[in-house]
Amino acid sequence: MSDQSSQIVKRAKLGAGMLLAALLLGGVVVLVLRSFQAAALDESTAVHARQFVATIHPQGGSTEMPLTLPGTLQGFIEATVYARSSGYLVRWTKDIGAPVTKGELLAEINAPEIDEQFNQAEAARVQAAASAALAKSTADRWQSLRAKDAVTQQDFDERQSAYNQAQANLNAAEANVARLRNLKGFNRVVAPFNGVVTRRDVDVGDLVDAGNGGVGKALFSVAQVDPLRLYVYVPQSYVRDIKVGDQVEVTMAERPGETYRGTIARTAGAIDATTRTMQVEIRVPNPTGALIAGSYVQVLLPIKSAHTALLVPNNVLLFRPDGPRVAMVDNGGRVHLSAVKIGTDFGTSVAITSGLAQTDRIIVNPADSLADGDVVILDDGQPPVALQRK
Repeated sequence: MSDQSSQIVKRAKLGAGMLLAALLLGGVVVLVLRSFQAAALDESTAVHARQFVATIHPQGGSTEMPLTLPGTLQGFIEATVYARSSGYLVRWTKDIGAPVTKGELLAEINAPEIDEQFNQAEAARVQAAASAALAKSTADRWQSLRAKDAVTQQDFDERQSAYNQAQANLNAAEANVARLRNLKGFNRVVAPFNGVVTRRDVDVGDLVDAGNGGVGKALFSVAQVDPLRLYVYVPQSYVRDIKVGDQVEVTMAERPGETYRGTIARTAGAIDATTRTMQVEIRVPNPTGALIAGSYVQVLLPIKSAHTALLVPNNVLLFRPDGPRVAMVDNGGRVHLSAVKIGTDFGTSVAITSGLAQTDRIIVNPADSLADGDVVILDDGQPPVALQRK
């Protein structure tokens, strides 16, 4: 082999060795980079897998646990005033918000048809009175003739019957006059009781019809606003704690800090089979008129319970197929799902009758994916712990 061929072979071997070394070096670099990337991914996964939670302790219940229910204030007496006679409205004297007393004039109606009927009835009554007077005088003469046996008993009975019929016609005519006179009196629409006019649905010149049928027949609405009353519907579980005469507190959202006192006036005495609630009437004094009928209010009923329970906000509950749960956290940050029994629902909080102790630490707004044995990070400054499972 010539020297030139020998050099070519040496150069080829040297190039192959250098290529192999470069490949080995590249493989080592790739492995090192992948190792660093895997470690970074594990660390990132661990960081993102951490669950930060806020915890609270259940509050101890008491024998008196207030129950808040919604209600609407109503006038103690409310009435819709309708016309008793048909005609045109001549004038009205009271508008909305005006205080009225019983019997005070609200409006006047012009009913010419009734006036004509009354005049006709008066004429018919005069005519019937004349006929009755003639029949009476005739019967009296025939009675004297009968006493002398100048006429038969049959003739006298006929005259007496004619007088009785004439008297009955007179009585009917007088009753008709009295009816129309009363009907004419209904041309004056008056307040049925002391109160306040809450609605006026007619104006001068409107044609009104007698009765309360159809649409737009009402003239006025009147309400007695002192005292006011309201109705609440108490759930079945609290019915036995409601007593007539108990004091309640009434509040309105638009008047924070103001509380009004009321008294339970009566109860329905029966539970509605559809809603499983009992209707309760509450009477609220309103001497200054500060409360307005129709207002939406909250009623605080002092319910005295025979047992104590722990109160928790309703956003700590987890509803699972096997029943409600709460997520408790031990000192190591490990989650334990505890089955609980829910008692009274107070709207923003619920009573827990079993499954919790007052010293337990429970998670607020737990994630639906939270499982028994998970490890979480508390918001009270404890060191972070990666999410694990048993």
